[in-house]
Amino acid sequence: MQRSEETAGRTFAKATTWQVSGFAVMTALTWAITGSLAEGGAVAAGGAVAGFVSYFLHERAWARVRWGFRRP
Repeated sequence: MQRSEETAGRTFAKATTWQVSGFAVMTALTWAITGSLAEGGAVAAGGAVAGFVSYFLHERAWARVRWGFRRP
């Protein structure tokens, strides 16, 4: 396996697609619990912002870790 560096743009795209799917799930879950689509969206929006930032930072930190790759 050839090791390549992941760009910040790729990390951003991964974080975005992850958060879009998470937003949909969190909205549906909170809507089901509260019965309010507005509350579901508000909770999901807050979670999406926090999750996006933490995921992006987590991925960038792991991009610097050399452990776990097989040498060619």
